[in-house]
Amino acid sequence: MTERRLLLATGNAGKVREIRRALKGLEIVGLPDVLPGLNHAERGRTFEENARAKSLFYSRRWPGLTLAEDSGLEVGALAGAPGVRSARFSAPRPSDEKNIRKVLRLLGSVPPAARKARFVCVMVLAEKGRVVAEFRGEVRGRIGREPRGRSGFGYDPIFYYAPLRKTFAELPPAAKNAVSHRGRAVAKLRRFLEAKKRAPSGGPAVGRSGT
Repeated sequence: MTERRLLLATGNAGKVREIRRALKGLEIVGLPDVLPGLNHAERGRTFEENARAKSLFYSRRWPGLTLAEDSGLEVGALAGAPGVRSARFSAPRPSDEKNIRKVLRLLGSVPPAARKARFVCVMVLAEKGRVVAEFRGEVRGRIGREPRGRSGFGYDPIFYYAPLRKTFAELPPAAKNAVSHRGRAVAKLRRFLEAKKRAPSGGPAVGRSGT
């Protein structure tokens, strides 16, 4: 019998919170719950490569649908960095705070007009070692001169979103998810899953939680 829960293949707690909130109503499990100790190293050069590799790797070990994603910050003045290295930009012992400090240090006195940036998210849905669908979301903004706000995670405190005149870390979760790169990708994913569920063929089996 096909597993009816959706496996969210990430160990990032912030991503798990955002995706679960955006997909409220779907029964979602995380890697620590069903595949503890299993890890896939990211070696791709693009968000697409990483997301596909992760989704295929975990979908071969999970009997239902598997959702993997890769996302990060691209800064124009830094030639697209940190990019796929966003989470480990301040290696060897990276942290959100250290990553932010490094970006701000590299930008130095670069003026606001030249501090353009974008968040990118690529999600890949797979089942039994086969890609089912891919979804991409982007949001453009600029890098502020100092962190502002206490919400969100990652680079949110320095990502200024002009339409709302706030950094992502200053926005409540619902407001951020409505415009964020991950929120936009998840919206496409939700529409895909809902269309599959309504399709005569039944499409991929995705259960809904009772809560």
